[in-house]
Amino acid sequence: MKKIFPLIIVLISLSLLGLIYFQFIWLTTAKETKEKQLKENIFFAANEAAEQLMNEKSNFKSFNKTTEKLIPNEKKRLEIFRPSVMQRYSKDEIQAIIRNSMDKFFLKGISFEFAVSDNSISGDQVQSENFFKYYLDSVNNTNFAIPLQPAPGTEFENLTDEEYLVIIVPNQKDIIFREIIWFIIGTILFSIIITTAFFITIKALLNQKKLSEIKSDFINNMTHEFKTPIATISLAVDALKNEKVIHDAEKSAYFTNIIKEENKRMNKQVEAILQAALLDRKDIEIHTKKANAHDLIQQAINNIELPLEARNGKLNVVLNAKNDLLLVDEVHFINLINNLLDNAIKYSKETGLEISITTENHFNQFRISIADNGIGMNKETSNRIFEKFFRAHTGNIHNVKGFGLGLSYVKAMVEAQKGSIKVDSILGKGTTFTLNFPVI
Repeated sequence: MKKIFPLIIVLISLSLLGLIYFQFIWLTTAKETKEKQLKENIFFAANEAAEQLMNEKSNFKSFNKTTEKLIPNEKKRLEIFRPSVMQRYSKDEIQAIIRNSMDKFFLKGISFEFAVSDNSISGDQVQSENFFKYYLDSVNNTNFAIPLQPAPGTEFENLTDEEYLVIIVPNQKDIIFREIIWFIIGTILFSIIITTAFFITIKALLNQKKLSEIKSDFINNMTHEFKTPIATISLAVDALKNEKVIHDAEKSAYFTNIIKEENKRMNKQVEAILQAALLDRKDIEIHTKKANAHDLIQQAINNIELPLEARNGKLNVVLNAKNDLLLVDEVHFINLINNLLDNAIKYSKETGLEISITTENHFNQFRISIADNGIGMNKETSNRIFEKFFRAHTGNIHNVKGFGLGLSYVKAMVEAQKGSIKVDSILGKGTTFTLNFPVI
């Protein structure tokens, strides 16, 4: 798992980056294709409009004999009476023809500006209102100039001044952006979904890895915790079979008592595991009633006097709270105080153990502080101590007995009784647990 896990992260990361890169390339290609297609459509539409402007309204004025005599040159006569595009069409008519051509080539709704310009010295011109405004900005706008000339080989070729049809499609980038906006949104959306799925997968793998480690530690601890009493019971049973012990009532009682105590110890371990299962299902029943917290704390202190004396420890109790009336479950309240005091003893230094219990009222809260001068914890351990099955390692996994269930039980019971708990710890100096409960 240790070797496969980094490989999985690397492969998924490369896949994600590659996918995002190719999506970017695809969007760039789509943008270039749309730009090319837009220019081609505008070009075809402009040519279509120019052809219509040259072919439509092509009737010429008739000539009588008098006129023919006055203008004997046939070419000059046609040139004079050949009307230009600007003479044959109004501005609105030109705009309508261009609009129809634009719609024909899939440019419906796209705005444009136009001008029909005479290339002669006189420089006559018909243009739309904003033509010159967009004509000067050639960066953001697409310009097309189409010559307006009769078809090659016709009798009117080269008989008139050359005219040009200029069409401008403004804000080309905005048009392209509007056409590919859904592609961009889709790409971003699915990239976010894939990235989120990636991080969820990594988080799940990390959790699975952590659970695997916790499971391994739990099995090791459980094996150790049950192996010792089982071995002790086995030795005691063998001793009871001895003829000398059978006929000695005092020795028989001694070994029987050992079996009873070790059996009680195993029952406690099993109860702790079952209690953890109940916590998961939230099946633990809480029976709250009014109780004086100082009395319950004193009962918890009585329970740890013997292990405290065995470690030559010192207990300082300062009960300053004037209002200690709480709505709690007495059994669970005593148990959680016991667990915290028991931890203070377990994780103490070899000598000089000192535990302090203080109470005070903070606004409408009853505050309990349990501090010790033990081995303390680093920040990472402090952040995880309330996790089920987590145990702070101190070099040897079995040097402190337990399953890592005590503090998860404490936190669950504190919150079940409308309280809160936090921990402050300095590695090598000690730990302080602070509990707050609403007073009545």
